[in-house]
Amino acid sequence: QLFLVESGGESVQSGASLRLSCKAVGYNLAYKAIVWFRQAPGQERERVLCIDANGRTEFFADSVQARFTGSRVNAVNTGYLHLNDLRPEDTAVYICATARYAGCDQDPELYDIWGQGTQVTVGS
Repeated sequence: QLFLVESGGESVQSGASLRLSCKAVGYNLAYKAIVWFRQAPGQERERVLCIDANGRTEFFADSVQARFTGSRVNAVNTGYLHLNDLRPEDTAVYICATARYAGCDQDPELYDIWGQGTQVTVGS
């Protein structure tokens, strides 16, 4: 069984920060890009950012570039999403996936292993 487990989601107030974790189980993610998504209630899933195998972040949602950062620690088989200055509109289920290859320029079809998501709720 190969899967990802997200954790770290909480209910917080505006301005708070959180670190979400995405741990690979049953495989080594060191050479795979890690991609973070979010899905708010009643909305389509949005691709937020990607962390390539070298730890570099590519942003897909311009609205979060100043507030969110990705990272990874391959030694513990985990990627992270750092959420800063959270706003109510950031409320969503945050979901991670790993891609077939190392870079962030892959077709989404190659996002082949997915987690179940972790809930982030931001009050005002």
